[in-house]
Amino acid sequence: MLDYAPDLDRVFHALADPGRRTMVERLSRGPASVSELGQPMEMSLAAVLQHVRVLEACGLVTSSKVGRTRTCSINSAALRSAESWLADRRTMVERNLDRLGEFLAATDTQEQP
Repeated sequence: MLDYAPDLDRVFHALADPGRRTMVERLSRGPASVSELGQPMEMSLAAVLQHVRVLEACGLVTSSKVGRTRTCSINSAALRSAESWLADRRTMVERNLDRLGEFLAATDTQEQP
């Protein structure tokens, strides 16, 4: 059953790019201008803006423009939806591993005289 937010695919697509992950990491420390986001990477301002648009389209980032400066901020709710989805997968895997461990322990006990 697919019970996650429809934007989750876009969130993971956005996070698949290392440059956008770098931007999200920077924004997790606080708001930053588009030029500040591009400083640690060797890319043009136009390329940085394209990445920001992808991050905005999936809801990870919001931005506002005052004069000529566009300031970006992280949207923690979008990050929480991805985190929740990952946590659900982790829980399922851990349950399966626990059951496997129980099965192997029971099998080992049955085989010993």
